[in-house]
Amino acid sequence: MDKTKQAALSSVPRHVAIIMDGNNRWAKKRLLPGVAGHKAGVDAVRAVIEVCAEAKVEVLTLFAFSSENWQRPAEEVGALMELFFTALRRETRRLNDNAISLRIIGDRSRFHPELQAAMREAEERTAGPGRFVLQIAANYGGQWDIAQAAQHLAREVQAGRLRPEEITPELLQTCLATGDLPLPDLCIRTGGEHRVSNFLLWQLAYAELYFSDLFWPDFKHDAMRTALADFASRQRRFGKTSEQVEAGARA
Repeated sequence: MDKTKQAALSSVPRHVAIIMDGNNRWAKKRLLPGVAGHKAGVDAVRAVIEVCAEAKVEVLTLFAFSSENWQRPAEEVGALMELFFTALRRETRRLNDNAISLRIIGDRSRFHPELQAAMREAEERTAGPGRFVLQIAANYGGQWDIAQAAQHLAREVQAGRLRPEEITPELLQTCLATGDLPLPDLCIRTGGEHRVSNFLLWQLAYAELYFSDLFWPDFKHDAMRTALADFASRQRRFGKTSEQVEAGARA
């Protein structure tokens, strides 16, 4: 590869977003209950965090529980809530010791008050400037995110603090749940499916998409490094031609 083209290629994504799919199928394949797959997936979370941290990724967003997941069997939902609560209690100290700031995005109103309190406590204990950000999307949906941003702007117009013509894509973006963070550069989905499933719909407009056939519990260090290497080989054009991107790299 010539140096000009190499300079135009992406290197390390600032923000990686992951749809962690395949936990139930992983468990079913092993004749285990579905929650066993979710528990096994915790090790994959740790592995991916380690790889992203060593690669100097700034933000990692994990799609843990969508707004549509409430439709799953009540037993599975209950087990997931218990696992989420336990993980918050167990992992917060480890995250803080490793300078990882935890953030949770999504509509928290449907969660049990005790779980909501655990979320707030974990965020407060791990807060701090200049840290690697681990962002968990829980009871989150991209359509909900855009709608709540629009509602916020509508209230500002209603109060006379904003004119409708002042609403721009840039302004709306700041009102999203991720508004103060860089947009995702890379979105990974495991489990062999090829869709974004209502995840970060606005934010993924120019993200590179990477699909893995591995079930989430099997997506460990090597798989994550392979995804980052694939990202580094891509040329991100943002509507420009390859020639324009390469010319800009030479400038």
